[in-house]
Amino acid sequence: MKSILIKDTTREEREQIIKDSLGDDWDVGCGYEGTGIDYQLYIDGKKELRDLNAEAKCGFEVAHPEERKNGCGLY
Repeated sequence: MKSILIKDTTREEREQIIKDSLGDDWDVGCGYEGTGIDYQLYIDGKKELRDLNAEAKCGFEVAHPEERKNGCGLY
């Protein structure tokens, strides 16, 4: 499987990854309704998918991810 990291993909590839993952839900926009994840941040190269998914799983968005040391924002 090819890497899906931002550094290893083009914007077009990231957009296709999201389209393939969301299927028909892509048409509602990049904020996947069920999770509240803003996948546009990944497409734009601002946040990795793993970070977006981790934040959604924890129920919040980390404003300063560089300060997060341990999953779910725990220090």
